[in-house]
Amino acid sequence: MSEASKKLKEDFPGEVDAREKRKLHARKTKTNVVWFGLGMFGIVGWSVTVPTLLSIFCGIWIDVNWPGPYSWTLMLLVVGMVCGCVNAWFWVTRQQQAINKNRANDED
Repeated sequence: MSEASKKLKEDFPGEVDAREKRKLHARKTKTNVVWFGLGMFGIVGWSVTVPTLLSIFCGIWIDVNWPGPYSWTLMLLVVGMVCGCVNAWFWVTRQQQAINKNRANDED
């Protein structure tokens, strides 16, 4: 018997056990992945859109009330986009940590 086939035979029970645990976890949680993905897409979209729009409206208000040589609308647009992207990054990171934590708990 070659080394590859020996290694395959040794790893086989572990692979079967890992797959069984994943299937049991999937049956137990019963989350619809498509809806979860769409929900996450919506959260990320709104977490970028809301700060951007708020900063644009603030910039327009500043430009109307105190006109100057610089466009506050454009400057605050950039600030709002950066804040929104950082906000979305935190949301996605938090969800990724929760997923990794669940996987670690299932493996134990």
